[in-house]
Parts: sequence; C-alpha cells; structure tokens
Amino acid sequence: MSEPSASKTAVAVLTMRAAHQLLDGVPKVLTDPVAPLLLSDDERAALNSPERFATPIARGLRAHVVARSRYAEERLQDAVARGIEQLVVLGAGLDSFAYRQPAWARTLRIFEVDHPASQADKRARLAGAGITPPPNLRWAPIDFEQTRLGEGLVRAGWAADRLTFFTCLGVLVYLTEDAIDELFGFVGTLPRGSEIAFTISGDYREIATSTQLASAAAAGGEPWLSLLTAEQVVPRLRGLGFAAAHVESEEAIAQRYFVGRQDGLSAPRHARIGHAVV
Repeated sequence: MSEPSASKTAVAVLTMRAAHQLLDGVPKVLTDPVAPLLLSDDERAALNSPERFATPIARGLRAHVVARSRYAEERLQDAVARGIEQLVVLGAGLDSFAYRQPAWARTLRIFEVDHPASQADKRARLAGAGITPPPNLRWAPIDFEQTRLGEGLVRAGWAADRLTFFTCLGVLVYLTEDAIDELFGFVGTLPRGSEIAFTISGDYREIATSTQLASAAAAGGEPWLSLLTAEQVVPRLRGLGFAAAHVESEEAIAQRYFVGRQDGLSAPRHARIGHAVV
C-alpha cells in the first residue's frame, strides 16, 4: 500500500464496527464506543441510510468483523491471566482496542503494526476525536517491502523474550502462502505460551458472498492472495512450532455470540476464526 491514508479495507471495517454500535440490537457482539468517533463526516453520514447495512452481504460481513474481534479479545483476556505481557496487533488499521482497553489489559505493552501511511491517518482521526493514545501503546510503523516484522517490532521496543499475544484479523487473505508461513514461523519461535488469534478465508470460491467480497477488495487494489482452509492451516501451524492450534466451527461461533438475536445478524460463513499457542 502506498497511498497516504488508511486502506479502503480498514475504513470499511471501521464503518462496520460503528454500524454495529449504532444500528444493531442488543446485546452487542462487540462493544466498541470508539469506532463511531473515528469516522469522518462523510463516513458517518453513510450510517444515516441504514438500508445499506441491512443486506445479507452487509450483515454477514459485519457479523464476521465484530465476532472476530470479540473472539480475539476473549482469547487475549485468558492469555493475560496466564502471564502474557505484550500484545501485537498486526495490520492494526483503525482497530480501537487500545483506546477502550479494560482494566485487565493495562499491564500489557501494546504494539500496533501497520504501514506508516495508515498509522498517520489513524493518528489524525484520533486527534480529531480528542482521543489521547494510552501510555501502554507503542506504534510500530512497518513497510514490509523494506523491514521485517521482528526488526520493526524490536525497533518499537518489543521484547522477543517475553510472552506475546498476536492478533491477525482480516490480514492473512492479503498474504501469499509463503508470507503466511514466514509469519507463523516467526511467532512459533517465541517463548512457550505465546499465542496468535487469526482469521482465514476458507475456500471463498464456493460461497457467492465471499466471491463478491474478494472481487471488491481486488477492485480497491487489495486483492486476496490466499485461500487457506482449517484443514490446511491447523497441521501447518503444528509443523511450525505450535503446541496447539484450533479453528472454530461456524456452529461454535453461532452458539457463542449469535443465539437469540433479533436483528438479522448470524454467524459468518465465508471466513473462520482460530488461534494457536506456542
């Protein structure tokens, strides 16, 4: 990405999180009061046309976005209880966790990893909303065409010898399989008990909704490059140094977050959520 702003995908994800706060029913799958504050005036105005967010595609994608963040944050809370000291948010985009972090997260050192241009846009949005970055946040601006992940993290103050939790949400589809192996391999070398929460696309060609999403991403200059399934990724993770790896089923996510909802949100079908522990 070379444009001097957040990616279109990052803005779309932010808009979906904001739409969930303002348009969907309760209980919220993800409570994120910061998301609406980061929208531009034009992006916020789009929420005045709620019919745009009521289509099956919009609801399905929104359900995935909020469920994956809720899942990752629950895994993180469990990890903090067993000694995790650092959080690395890969492809942080306009993620808001650091700015609404609960009390249990305040012992963490949080590193947001993204392209420098995206981080500049985010800083501007935070300043415009009057939001001061928390003292436990570290920015890790990394242009992966020039800097390796480990090098960029160390430069930002990350300690390779401390337990770390990574989130990699909506990122793997944009990486080649070689790059995915490199990422997982890097995490797999970290101290035992480190963890990564991630999403994979599954084979989207079998699902019409995901085919449209992939086409839209490509048209925006951010093509999907990987089509990993749970059957592929779990043995791959175990071969890269992870003691445990698991991808949640659609049924498990439905039971966990979507039972009894009356607002049309249901468990996402075009993408899967999982985690792996070193």
